[in-house]
Amino acid sequence: MTSRDFVPALIIVDVQEDFCPPKGSLAVPNGRSIAEPINSLLAEPKFALRIATQDWHPANHISFANNHNPPKQPFTDSIKISNPLNPSEEPYTTRLWPVHCVQDTAGAALIPELDTSNIDVVVKKGQDSRVEMYSAFYDPFRQPTVSDSGLADTLKERGITHVYVVGLAYDYCVKATAVDAAKEGFVVYVVQDGTKAVGGNEAWEECTKSLEADGVKVVRMEDEEVQRLR
Repeated sequence: MTSRDFVPALIIVDVQEDFCPPKGSLAVPNGRSIAEPINSLLAEPKFALRIATQDWHPANHISFANNHNPPKQPFTDSIKISNPLNPSEEPYTTRLWPVHCVQDTAGAALIPELDTSNIDVVVKKGQDSRVEMYSAFYDPFRQPTVSDSGLADTLKERGITHVYVVGLAYDYCVKATAVDAAKEGFVVYVVQDGTKAVGGNEAWEECTKSLEADGVKVVRMEDEEVQRLR
């Protein structure tokens, strides 16, 4: 294997205050604890690119339960979203959330435990109020896509071959980002030490099976896929 066969990038998904205890409005259990393994990965010398993402929502974002009339409840209620550029196509149902990661608020900040000095690029996502955007690449719509972060082009311009994904939350934004990275043709690993799930153990098992079915491998820090970074 030549060096050009392995050009890895690290994507750190949404390790933000609103997704972490004790004060986050959408805190993932033990979410803050992933900073240490993520910082270890950030220090690995072979990463050609280290990217952090931030949910960066406008206050009127469609995923916020309190933006709907009649009032809806976060976590339990859902809505149907259609492509705003092609309303007859691709409708799907999505879960509603409490207000979180509003642009330029303290809750949208990356947590201070994260070693941001080693981060090369920050990608802001979820900025279009009309669509949900779990993935760091683009929203779920394809006919046409409404919001594209440009992340796929960034990775390809740098010659990236392998993508390692960590962050919050495993069963939502980490999953969507990893699946889209695989669709873009990268070899993709989710490092489980560096992520936590909203839905606990049951969600973890279901998500792992779904990721593997989509060509994403879930690994641990001690596995050979991570050891090769050293």
